[in-house]
Amino acid sequence: MSSPSPDQIAARAALHAPGREGSGVRILLIEDEPAVAAFLCSALERHGYEVLPSPSAAEGLRLLAAGNFHGVISDFRTPGGISGADVHDWLVRHRPALAERIIFITGDTASHETIALLAQAGTPCIEKPFRVHQLMAAVEKTIGKP
Repeated sequence: MSSPSPDQIAARAALHAPGREGSGVRILLIEDEPAVAAFLCSALERHGYEVLPSPSAAEGLRLLAAGNFHGVISDFRTPGGISGADVHDWLVRHRPALAERIIFITGDTASHETIALLAQAGTPCIEKPFRVHQLMAAVEKTIGKP
């Protein structure tokens, strides 16, 4: 999956700028695996959420800085040197209310480092593979219903 251009990122962020009325609860989805991202987008949209996918945490941070979201779902491990923990830390510093509405997804819960970082962040985590009902239960509890 190729990275979007700065113009594409700006256009996506403009769609989610503060003050812009959307059709539902807007969620930023940070997931680098295209098949997983497509599955998550489809499941969330079927349940009435508006989803903006980002293939990297770096792009996700740019979108968060420029846009308005009700919640974030982020893979814990993403390429490019920025992790889900880094996204959470950014939210704590820049958008504290949103830091309480982040959900991590990961396939790496066996790593001692991942377990420690998840415990430190104190945010919900869904382990891959998971079922749609598990995802929706966590989203409704953490982010809210559309």
